[in-house]
Amino acid sequence: CESMGHQLNVTLPAHPVYLHADPIRLAQVVDNLLTNACKFTDPDGRIDLLVEPEGEQVVLRVRDNGIGMTVQQLPAVFEMFKQLDTSLERSRSGLGIGLTLVKSLVEMHGGTVAARSAGTGQGSEFVISLPAWVAMSEAPPQPEPDAGAPTSAVALTILVVDDNRDSATSLALLLKMTGHETYTAYDGVEAVESAATFQPDVILLDIGLPKLNGLEVARKIRAAPWGKRMSLVALTGWGQAEDRRRSAEVGFNAHLVKPVDFSALTKLLAELRPTPV
Repeated sequence: CESMGHQLNVTLPAHPVYLHADPIRLAQVVDNLLTNACKFTDPDGRIDLLVEPEGEQVVLRVRDNGIGMTVQQLPAVFEMFKQLDTSLERSRSGLGIGLTLVKSLVEMHGGTVAARSAGTGQGSEFVISLPAWVAMSEAPPQPEPDAGAPTSAVALTILVVDDNRDSATSLALLLKMTGHETYTAYDGVEAVESAATFQPDVILLDIGLPKLNGLEVARKIRAAPWGKRMSLVALTGWGQAEDRRRSAEVGFNAHLVKPVDFSALTKLLAELRPTPV
């Protein structure tokens, strides 16, 4: 934000408010919202961060006077890899899954998040509500590490491959929060090398990769003795019938088209779990 000359205004309550929450996860929420606001606000724009108690909730708002969103765009803003169809957005790096991560983290803490905008060019506001710790006379208890991660699920080793580094690292973090072990790669050559090194259970693989595209990566992996047991999932913007046919032909187990609903991905991963021995 500083490099673009944004004015950041922070308004905090006069007295401390308490949450039963993981401070690291909440820091990730705020960081993603501020990063998103910076990305879609013109140089010298204004960004407001406000925190205030409202009854038994603590409400955090991040507002900007950036490009805004249409009524049609608002419902899909939290979908993974959703790209807003604006010329300004296309000139920047896109939403990736930062807002999907925000939604998952907030819901993990029993809260809600909503996006608001009066329209294109009218700025945006993201509103987070979290349950307040009502026993104000005592310090809130510390949450369990990785609260919200499934305890009964079988953890997978997952390699996430996408040339958009923000998307790859954010998705890897989201999967890690749900109990999986994750690795990332950002081009086709690195994907093959990482697959050979870590030999993951599942590879989430973009098709439009530099150096080697996803189809070529899949061919090389399937040709190796260690690559035959892996589950390959295409996670791509290419979703025509011919795209699906070509991915199946080179050995992909599934083909998901961006934007992807995280619950659909979670369901697919459950189906791909290796049989315990």
